[in-house]
Amino acid sequence: MSKNLKVVLVGLPGSGKSTFGRQLAQELGFPYLDLDQVIEEKYQNKIPEIFSIYGEGKFREWESKTLEELLDRDQPFVLASGGGAPCFNDNMELINSKAISVYLDVPLESISRRLQSSKVQNRPMFQGLDQGEITLKLKSLLVSRESFYNQAKIKLSGEDFFAELLMYELINLLKS
Repeated sequence: MSKNLKVVLVGLPGSGKSTFGRQLAQELGFPYLDLDQVIEEKYQNKIPEIFSIYGEGKFREWESKTLEELLDRDQPFVLASGGGAPCFNDNMELINSKAISVYLDVPLESISRRLQSSKVQNRPMFQGLDQGEITLKLKSLLVSRESFYNQAKIKLSGEDFFAELLMYELINLLKS
C-alpha cells in the first residue's frame, strides 16, 4: 500500500462517511480527517455560520481550496468530504486525480431514519423536518448529486459498511 494513499469518502449527508471514515482510518493506520472540521478550524467559524455570514459561494470556494491543500499533502489519510463537496468547482475530478474515492451509497430511508434519530441541530439543512420531509430533501439532493458520486472509483452499496467483510474487501482493494 502506498505510503501516500489518500482515501476520500463521498455520499449524501448521513450516509456514514464520518463513522466509516474513522473506522477505515483506524484499520489502515492512517489519520482521519473531516473536511468540514478542517474548514471550521481554518476559517474560525462553524459551517452554518460561514453560510450565514459569507454565503454558499464563499463556502464552496473555501471548501475547494481546503480540499486541494489536503490532497496536496505528502501523507496518507482517510477524508470524509462534505456531502456537497464533490459537486462543485470540479472537486470530484480533483479527488479522483489525487485520491481513491469511495461512494457510500446508502438507501434513502436508512439515511432518513439516521438523520431523524440523530441530533439534526448539527445539520441545519434538516432542522425542523419530519422523517417524510427529510426523505424528500434527500431525494432532491440525490437527484442533483448522484452523477458526481457515481464518478467515484469504488462504490459501496447497502446499509452496513461497518461489517468486517466489507471493511476488509475495501482494504484489499486499496492495497492493490
